[in-house]
Amino acid sequence: METIRKILIALVAVAHLYFLWMEMFAWQTSGKKAFKDVIPDEMFMKTKVMAANQGLYNGFLAAGLIWTLFIKDVIWSENISLFFLGCVIIAGIYGAITISKKIFFIQSIPALIAVLFLLLS
Repeated sequence: METIRKILIALVAVAHLYFLWMEMFAWQTSGKKAFKDVIPDEMFMKTKVMAANQGLYNGFLAAGLIWTLFIKDVIWSENISLFFLGCVIIAGIYGAITISKKIFFIQSIPALIAVLFLLLS
């Protein structure tokens, strides 16, 4: 059970490392592909710095989740995991409300699955 928990958390962390890369370093290429339906082409240059800031926050979420994989005390690890997964879920919900409903499915659903698994195991 602990292995599955760690895999789910790691998958959410990897997704956020990808978001960090896309928003900080590939906003005008991969970012355009990901958000082509919701952000006009001419806005990508104008929002490059804002996206990089957003990517940095995604990096913090990834770092927190990765940190939980190395915490030896199971209860402490689970509590910190729940905190960071909760942050991911809330960010995904906000993104779904303000940008695109796809964000809920890409960001929040994997974190929700990890939380449910954590709570049920």
